Amino acid sequence: MAMSVPVAEGLFTWPSDEPNLIGSEREGVISFPARPGESQRLLGRRGTLWSFTTQEFRPPSPPYDGNDTTENFAPYAIGYVELPGELLVQGRITESDPGKLRIGQEMELRIVPYTVLEDGTEVLTFAFAPVETESEKTS
Repeated sequence: MAMSVPVAEGLFTWPSDEPNLIGSEREGVISFPARPGESQRLLGRRGTLWSFTTQEFRPPSPPYDGNDTTENFAPYAIGYVELPGELLVQGRITESDPGKLRIGQEMELRIVPYTVLEDGTEVLTFAFAPVETESEKTS
């Protein structure tokens, strides 16, 4: 069985069935990712989509270090999610179809695969997934 590791230590709680991003707070100001020397705090898991765009081509390497190629790159959405009473977090969105996303849509934190290292280790990152409303579930 392949091992899974976070893309960066201290970015989110892992392993966890209900992971949280790890932020920090100093003098009432919340930061993400957590800043050294500040009090760490777990951030909320749900927020609203504040803004988004889609990444339609493979980003340049470096800094991008995914193991995909130009030929097999899959477009993805990236956006800002407002965590109520905390801050805006930039991250990937699990839904890549912009027609299925809308500003103000409720989102929830997920931990998703990012890349696989040469030794087979799966690298995980965080993303936000749209939360299905009751009307969406019944349609």
